Amino acid sequence: MSLELQINNDIKQAMLNKQKDVLESLRAIKSAILLLKTGKDAVNGEVSETAEIAMLQKLVKQRKEAADIYVQQSRQDLADEELFQASIIERYLPKQMSKEEIEQAVKEIIAEVGASSPKDMGKVMGQASKRFAGKADNRVVSEIVKNLLNQ
Repeated sequence: MSLELQINNDIKQAMLNKQKDVLESLRAIKSAILLLKTGKDAVNGEVSETAEIAMLQKLVKQRKEAADIYVQQSRQDLADEELFQASIIERYLPKQMSKEEIEQAVKEIIAEVGASSPKDMGKVMGQASKRFAGKADNRVVSEIVKNLLNQ
């Protein structure tokens, strides 16, 4: 089932269950999908799965950054709302890899690329970004790559 159909079905279900907070998150996803379908990445009104995943990751990142700002401004009520929306959006993302899984895969990439120093970080990150698309946060991957290349 495509992401758009799944979101539409979940919107209907949230309406029937009178879940206003969930409905708000789902409508934000639907809006982003519609914008994506009319953007430059769309081919005949269809969007690739990787573009959808990137869009969902962007939405989650925006919510988490907003929550951090609200916490800094002592607005925990608004931060909680943003974090709740992020958790709803994360349901539609692929399962995230653990740090151990990422570290193991990065070691394999380093061996494949033949990286030996921090100068090779770009090569490793290029491969890692492709391999972990939607499955891992690039910040975490970057930290792991730095640590492994600095050893």
